[in-house]
Amino acid sequence: MKNAFFLFLVFCVLTACERNSTEDEFEKFNWNQRAASLSVVDSLEAGTSYLSIYSQIYSLSQHKKYNLTAMVSLRNTSETDTIYILKSKYYDTHGKLIKNYIQNPVYMLPMETIEIVINEADVSGGTGSNFIFNWKTPKDTSEPIFEAVMTSTVGSQGLSFTTHAKRIN
Repeated sequence: MKNAFFLFLVFCVLTACERNSTEDEFEKFNWNQRAASLSVVDSLEAGTSYLSIYSQIYSLSQHKKYNLTAMVSLRNTSETDTIYILKSKYYDTHGKLIKNYIQNPVYMLPMETIEIVINEADVSGGTGSNFIFNWKTPKDTSEPIFEAVMTSTVGSQGLSFTTHAKRIN
């Protein structure tokens, strides 16, 4: 019994170690494989959505921050229609552009979900980062849903919460 407990304790310690690398831990999504060619004159309806993201949150005071992993979910809610994401821009707390995740139109198949992951070690967004998504859908098709789940675990403590995008145009 003591050996099993000791092995479990060693496993917990090894899996709780924090990774110091800021490199991407997840396989990058190949946006070029999703390239979509849209003509200037088409019948698609356009929209813009804003999604708040938290790379960090305050803990105990404004002087101590807690790092989070942010998982951004782009969802096509149509069972029949392909939709298009034209741009996806990631901004930091001060409104400075950090990264263009999608620079050219990409398609999303019916009921498909695409994810963007901001690693816990990447705190470039700060406490008030956000995404702007520009998208197009066929007429009378439901709008895409943009959500984020922020998580972190340290030892036996865990934290998670979600945010939902708001259409701004």
